[in-house]
Amino acid sequence: MNINKNTSRRSFIKKTAIATAGISIVPRHVLGNGYIPPSDKLNIAVIGGGGKGYSDAINAWNKGASNISVICDVDWNMAANAFKKFPKAKKYKDFRKALEEVKDIDAVTVSTPDHTHAVIAMAAISLGKHVYVQKPLTHDIYEARMLTEAANRYQVVTQMGNQGASGNGVKQMIKWFDAGIIGKVNEVHVWTNRPVWPQGIPTPTDKPKMIDGLDWDTWIGPAKMVDYHPLYHPFKWRGWWNFGTGALGDMGCHLMDPPFRVLGLGYPTEVETNIGAVFVKDWNPEYLPDSCPPSSRTQLKFPATEKNPTELKLSWSDGGLRPFHPDLIPADHPIGDSDSGNGVIMIGEKGIMTCGTYGRTPKVYLNNGEILTFDDNQESTLPEHGHNAAWVEACKEGFGKEKHKALTSSFDYAGPLTESVLMGNLAIRSYMLRHETKPNRFQYPGRKKLLWDGTNMTIKNFDEANQFVKREYRKGWKL
Repeated sequence: MNINKNTSRRSFIKKTAIATAGISIVPRHVLGNGYIPPSDKLNIAVIGGGGKGYSDAINAWNKGASNISVICDVDWNMAANAFKKFPKAKKYKDFRKALEEVKDIDAVTVSTPDHTHAVIAMAAISLGKHVYVQKPLTHDIYEARMLTEAANRYQVVTQMGNQGASGNGVKQMIKWFDAGIIGKVNEVHVWTNRPVWPQGIPTPTDKPKMIDGLDWDTWIGPAKMVDYHPLYHPFKWRGWWNFGTGALGDMGCHLMDPPFRVLGLGYPTEVETNIGAVFVKDWNPEYLPDSCPPSSRTQLKFPATEKNPTELKLSWSDGGLRPFHPDLIPADHPIGDSDSGNGVIMIGEKGIMTCGTYGRTPKVYLNNGEILTFDDNQESTLPEHGHNAAWVEACKEGFGKEKHKALTSSFDYAGPLTESVLMGNLAIRSYMLRHETKPNRFQYPGRKKLLWDGTNMTIKNFDEANQFVKREYRKGWKL
């Protein structure tokens, strides 16, 4: 019997049971208001059960609308709350074993450190499982492209965890721009107060005692093996290139999403960056190639698009750096969030559009002095628990169906967005490259504008930078 790939597994089972067994269906009102039959629930495997993984599990579960059947975490101390909340879920430390042994998994949430996103998601996708992956989608540009292609090849429903993409603020910004209110945009500024964890620090050399029960080998996954250290796990991994993607990876998919979505952007064509230096000795900056920098400024150039028919430059700042107040915005008005920690400014011909984190509090300042605002608290059109729950409902309906097409961060969109975010990190790592020409004398060949061929994932004018498009995996791991 051939099963249409667009038909969900549970829908097929239910229809087959009715047709072959003559089972009578009990009306839902007899079963009780709000009752969801088991056949209408997805079995979800939660991979990464602590921190953000716990909230992703809660949102996907959605008060019992889904079944959390597996919780997998290399550190069961971190997943303690998830184990308590879902006592019937099977417990695992190694996602490979979970996917191999539990045959009725329908969908998977991936909320692990950045360096393992791609290998976990690809393992699930290749088994036909729908996937929800935390931002940034991947650690490397190549991984993002491979996941995007695999999602379509295996026909699975996907979503990246940049929840602001499903918010009302971004939708209003699209309406304003599509109505031509600010005209064509040729300049965008995006900034964040991240990192709020240590960055620009020396690589640790001491060897603290391992946390009891931590499966360190699986935590390392495809990355280069290093000894356990609390500067890596459970939270500070974000500041190390071996595992994390720094401030850009943490907030780029949130803050670059509004301009990317509103303006219909694709692959950038150029990138240039500079980073904050750390001085311990006079005149000699520290060389810290393993650690992400304490601050950076990056500029991406994007070609004209159908929505925005002019080239534009997008400037990113982190480490507490931010753009100056545009003259059009009153001096006492905050730009971005009210605390100025994060924000977005899009400068158009007829005015300026701004927003804070997740596209919240969008505003327009027009050249004629008029100011437009939007109430973020308007009723949402999404199901409860929003971004995650919309993905669950799309999984139930199936690949290519209306709910899938309506998702705001399906990999068709999230993949190119992530590639653009990670292009900034490629530039930062290229900027940090150095060659010793004489004892204690160095050249820095990557400190220039880099020209990018997005289709072929190649830097055209500095081949050494291409090592950061795709990293080498540790032996025993593959995508």
